[in-house]
Amino acid sequence: MPPLLAYWVHDLSPFLLRFSETVGVRYYGLAYLAGFASAWWLLRRYEKSGRTTLTGEQAGDLMTALVIGVLAGGRVGYFVFYQPRALLDDPFSLFAVWDGGMASHGGFIGVALALAWSAWKFKLPWRHLADLIASTASAGILFGRLANFINGELWGKVATVPWAVIFPASAPEGTPLELIPPRHPSQLYAAALEGALLLGFAQWLLWKTPCLRRTPGRLAGLYLLGYAVMRALSEVYREPDAGLILGLSRGTFYSIFMVVAGLALCLIPGRPLPDPVTPEPKN
Repeated sequence: MPPLLAYWVHDLSPFLLRFSETVGVRYYGLAYLAGFASAWWLLRRYEKSGRTTLTGEQAGDLMTALVIGVLAGGRVGYFVFYQPRALLDDPFSLFAVWDGGMASHGGFIGVALALAWSAWKFKLPWRHLADLIASTASAGILFGRLANFINGELWGKVATVPWAVIFPASAPEGTPLELIPPRHPSQLYAAALEGALLLGFAQWLLWKTPCLRRTPGRLAGLYLLGYAVMRALSEVYREPDAGLILGLSRGTFYSIFMVVAGLALCLIPGRPLPDPVTPEPKN
């Protein structure tokens, strides 16, 4: 085992630009912007390629609903799933966004509600919209997990692998560096598994298979199943940030419900969408 100080000590700033001790342009905020911008760009590509009838104006309304759903769902989900006592003791802590705290599973619930509202408003099948958004979701997860690493939060379990990282925030303030054990950079594992790998898989399904039109909802179902598996894998190396449930980390436990939802979308058939009408060439 190499000496502790042979490992890289995390010293990255959470700010791209800093104006004061607590005010500035944070990478975490930029990660959300990058995720939403990526989703918007992909939705426009789908429209131009004829894979959806969702117009640019509708996509704008859909993105607005998704922003609200992700932020509200992620914030409420964090307290409900991970810190319920804190919310009961001080309900106004819900609005202390500068202290951080977002839950990806809560964000998924917010997305589902935003999709239900959008499907009703646009008179489009919910399953079709779910497929479209599922194919873009991991872009935001990728950027978010990278921001988690930059922030030095959600670190992994103690490890001796050569790429382990010493996270000073993982020990009580004032602890000498030589006494802080190195840990798995589990944020990067999650970025690769839940982010890059799932994004590539979802894009392959959308562009290279007929599931978007032939079996609406299946892409979203497979994505939920894939996310549950990738999340469970990354949780193996992540230090639990809340008490276990039935011996499972909370991230793994809550993913069980995503497996149920994913199986339902895959096994319960949806009505195929009509093929796009190709305009006749003009003479």
